Amino acid sequence: MGLVTIVGETQARIGNRFYFMGPLTDCKECKLRNVCFNMEHGSLYEVIGLRDTVHDCAIRESKVRVVEVEKKPFRAAIPKKQAMGSSVTFEARKCKNIGCENYQFCCPANAIDGRRLSIVDDVSDIKCPIGEQLRLVKLE
Repeated sequence: MGLVTIVGETQARIGNRFYFMGPLTDCKECKLRNVCFNMEHGSLYEVIGLRDTVHDCAIRESKVRVVEVEKKPFRAAIPKKQAMGSSVTFEARKCKNIGCENYQFCCPANAIDGRRLSIVDDVSDIKCPIGEQLRLVKLE
């Protein structure tokens, strides 16, 4: 069994993946906030189970559903020398080449600088157009 949380009905599909980017300030008075916000900020989750329970939500225009989710690793680019370890303190690359095919891995929207993450898979070398020595890895 995974972690029980609440997502919008349109997200409540087995296999749907989403990044939890933190709680909304408008939700601080909601009685369900502890269930909605029990995930780790910046982490990738996949819906693995659906529950029958549906609630009204003051923030969303639709209802929310109780689901089971599982934390998943996300892909990111890190310096090649750091890829030899089992964990890394993540720092997004300072790349300004947003047209690069690897930009999403060098500057992932969900990554939090200074966060300690485990390397769960070393995927491949990345060809960097500005010459950085990078590896594509899966982090959790």
